[in-house]
Amino acid sequence: MIKKYRKTKETEISVELEICGSGNAEIDTGIGFFDHMLESFTKHSLIDLKLICKGDLNVDFHHSVEDCGIVLGSALREAIYPIKKIERFGDSVVVMDEAAFSCALDLSNRAFLVFEGPKVGKVGEFDIELLEEFFRAVAFNAGITLHLTKLRGQNLHHLSEAAFKSFAIALRRALSKNERAEIPSTKGIL
Repeated sequence: MIKKYRKTKETEISVELEICGSGNAEIDTGIGFFDHMLESFTKHSLIDLKLICKGDLNVDFHHSVEDCGIVLGSALREAIYPIKKIERFGDSVVVMDEAAFSCALDLSNRAFLVFEGPKVGKVGEFDIELLEEFFRAVAFNAGITLHLTKLRGQNLHHLSEAAFKSFAIALRRALSKNERAEIPSTKGIL
């Protein structure tokens, strides 16, 4: 079990993460739609996650969403590295009605994000541009090379949920045990 805590003038966040869990979630960010997305992530990644965030929601959701990504990414980094006897690479395409999103990732310990998804609009009070902010914070703090691409669709709720689920499944696949892999890198370390 990895535990992380971060407090700034804008947010106070605690995370408990079990990477080899069963998909249990206890999420409370004060942002209903974001809670729903994080619950989808835990369900499909099979990671147990308790994430509590108290943020300056009176300003907007940006600080809370980005900072949750920072703390979640930091917890993932601690849980993942150093890598040994796992697949390392993962990919997934998830459909939700008319929407389809793909995710390809590398647990490379080198942070990078390619996000080709929706950047304008709202789902309820949630600014859709925060999707990219969240995934950037996760990728850069976890040391993951992450590519998320909208394949088709228009409904922003469907696209968001497909993005979170495709990330979850790709991560679960990358973390899959592979006893023959030892350290899955020609460098000998990740």
